[in-house]
Amino acid sequence: RTSSMGHAGREALRRSLLPVLVLALCALPLAVGFYLPGVAPTDYALGDELRAKVEALTSVRTQLPYEYYSLPFCKDGIDLDLHEALNLGEVLRGSRILDTPYQFRVGVNQNCKIMCRKEYDQEEIQAFALMIEEEYRAHFLLDNLPIAMAIYHENEEGQTTKAYETGYPIGHVIHPTAPEAGKQGAGAVHAQGATHGHTRIVLFNHLRFTILYNEDKNRNKVRIVGFEVEPYSVHHTYVNQVDFSQCPNQQAGEHGNCNLQTCSKQHPVGVREQPMIIDPRQKGKTEVIWTYDVTFQPSNIRWSTRWDTYLQSADDAEVHWFAILNSFMLVMFLSGLIAMIMVRTLRRDFQRYESKEMLEEGQEETGWKLVHGDVFRPPILAGWLTVMVGTGTQLAVSMVFLMSFACFGFLSPANRGAFMQAMLFLFVFMGMVGGYTSSRMFRMLKGTRWKSNSLWTAMLFPGFAFAIFFMLNLLIWGQKSSGAVPFGTLFALLCMWLGISTPLVVTGSYFGFRKQPIEFPVRTNQIPRQVPEQPWFMNAFLNVLVGGVLPFGAVFVEVFYVLSSVWLHQFYYLFGFLFLVLVILLLTCAEITVVMCYFQLCCEDYHWWWRSFLTGGSCAMYIFFYSIYYAFFKLQMARAVATIVYIGYMFIVSFGIFLITGSLGFLTTLAFVRAIYAAIKVD
Repeated sequence: RTSSMGHAGREALRRSLLPVLVLALCALPLAVGFYLPGVAPTDYALGDELRAKVEALTSVRTQLPYEYYSLPFCKDGIDLDLHEALNLGEVLRGSRILDTPYQFRVGVNQNCKIMCRKEYDQEEIQAFALMIEEEYRAHFLLDNLPIAMAIYHENEEGQTTKAYETGYPIGHVIHPTAPEAGKQGAGAVHAQGATHGHTRIVLFNHLRFTILYNEDKNRNKVRIVGFEVEPYSVHHTYVNQVDFSQCPNQQAGEHGNCNLQTCSKQHPVGVREQPMIIDPRQKGKTEVIWTYDVTFQPSNIRWSTRWDTYLQSADDAEVHWFAILNSFMLVMFLSGLIAMIMVRTLRRDFQRYESKEMLEEGQEETGWKLVHGDVFRPPILAGWLTVMVGTGTQLAVSMVFLMSFACFGFLSPANRGAFMQAMLFLFVFMGMVGGYTSSRMFRMLKGTRWKSNSLWTAMLFPGFAFAIFFMLNLLIWGQKSSGAVPFGTLFALLCMWLGISTPLVVTGSYFGFRKQPIEFPVRTNQIPRQVPEQPWFMNAFLNVLVGGVLPFGAVFVEVFYVLSSVWLHQFYYLFGFLFLVLVILLLTCAEITVVMCYFQLCCEDYHWWWRSFLTGGSCAMYIFFYSIYYAFFKLQMARAVATIVYIGYMFIVSFGIFLITGSLGFLTTLAFVRAIYAAIKVD
């Protein structure tokens, strides 16, 4: 008998692992082959004019984007009212794309081009100083490529890999404790005059652009495949009187005009120049001359792979892959172990109950069969439970479609804001799924007011998220940040919610309520049975806490990478692995919830409805607390408003995860309870 049971357990283990392994094998190629270009290439002829655009100023220390021209940069000839058309995702991200005075000609290298000469008063210098101290970076665009600073990583074998850090710092703070300020270029300055006992603020007023292009010699056309920058700080000087109104986009010394002592058409900026130090305490005017160089370099990079360098994370790629694989194998082992234990234990229970019915009919029943007359008794606040399950199902289906589109490359990083826009539209159009699920559960629990239930399903999560988002938007608006969503966009979001999502939810509820209700396999007694005193380890609060540990432990590494991508303004592209991690999370939540419910029923406690939902969703609590830890130990935010915005957004995300995992745990437990009580004979 023992041998047959062991064989049955192994068979159950194989059956439980087979579909998971098949899913894993199907999803692994998606981690590598996700990307499909999101825009059509543009061909340029040699000599064609290029103009850089600017997206925003951003900082990981404040998380508050600002328009580039909120600081008094050169803007001669720029129409600040002319914004590039943006999609919904870009507006919500705080992007405001404008033209810049930086002009290039394809294939033409130019040194020391003068942008403008500015005289800043103390208030303007203080504005620069504040943003430099808060580590703000400027983000330019050229041919839809973001500007980046090249970073080189060397591995143990001595091989060098090139990666990008998007944007460039607008300045640098030199602290008096630093032994030297570092090298010129790449965000640093020469140490001359840098350390004199107090903090110095350096302004990067010279940019060296490197534009990589791939040439098609048969067609005499080129395509832009890279846009790099090195910022420099140079205190430009000149001897004779210079009419700088005639100098914009002219090379210094060209035709004998606009002569500078620090650089010229033939001699670019050197690495030992005196840096441009600004003092926010200084009264009076501060002169700053803005210049730039541009170099065109041929490259073997093809247009279809030009994003690869942006997406590389050479410093931690191996750790990332190993952590994902380790979590996957750990959870698969635990899943098989739990499935085997449950199959063997349930089989033993069935055999015991059958033998009692046949041989010991007079003996009193024990365990989970004893509560068969109460296990399907509707819980308290049953309507709210069905609303949360319906909303969680809507979110889960939206997430599955979103991850599928991302894995197949339809949400390319070249299409800025596409991910957020797709997320919103998918949630709105999946309203029918949420309404249908909610009304089916509502009718199963003997509910009658389906219209009220459908409206609460349509209002719960969107209303909660919109209320928090609106309050955070007011705080961001108070900081005069471009991240504040315009009221026109807020109105559009309201129209999507009330005009599209809500009718779809009501429609789904109508069809769900019209279907025959889900039948329970056993009858419910009229008088509720008293629940016996429970052992300490079956405490409801303790069970809910324990239920979230394993799911969170399986995914916290990926949570770290996702948080880094979102809040450190990096590109996230391993959607295939993210999809696998989500599958792991959902499987683990479902299994842990079923096991906890089985132990609860064995202790003759039939109040499993809400506990199964809370147990499945408890991993969201750990994710939220981990995000708080991440904020305080990794981001080091400089403003209280930034901390509030971060906590508000992470609370919305965590609540969404709570609804998804809680709904999955509840639905899995419902199927499990119906299955085991349908398999026993009840008088």
